Amino acid sequence: MPPELVVLTQSAAQTRALAAALAELCRAGDLVLLTGDLGAGKTTFCQGFGAALGVVGPITSPTFTLHHRYEGRLVMHHLDVYRIDQIEETVELGLGELLDSGAVTLIEWGDAIRPALPPDYLEIALELGQEPDDRAVRVQIVGPGWAPRFAALCRALPAAAGGA
Repeated sequence: MPPELVVLTQSAAQTRALAAALAELCRAGDLVLLTGDLGAGKTTFCQGFGAALGVVGPITSPTFTLHHRYEGRLVMHHLDVYRIDQIEETVELGLGELLDSGAVTLIEWGDAIRPALPPDYLEIALELGQEPDDRAVRVQIVGPGWAPRFAALCRALPAAAGGA
């Protein structure tokens, strides 16, 4: 079983802060898969992540366009595959080229296309809590790329979420 970290957040600001801490640990070529129910905070997470990369301007959900590209310290590809009906549509989306571009790629609803993904990524599962703004954020490494950074994740993410 791959290592897993669970961090609790109690506001959108804490979720953004947690994402910002993760962005500081990301490298060119990293893939981050975001999962969770509708309204769980996937786009909010992407907003905090992008802000930490220095993205200027609004970060919105690409539900209808499927893909947004943002410039910052690293280029950030933000995908939302909620509307993809068949996994073959990832070819039309140019997923392979995006993942090979040297950018950081965040994919909302990424579990829907897991078979089309490379075997190395970080999965972030956002789970709704008892209170409207509470979230359990499960962080799990898949593949070897994040293993050397797992200890840094364990230090940075809880501190960021508690400090927002």
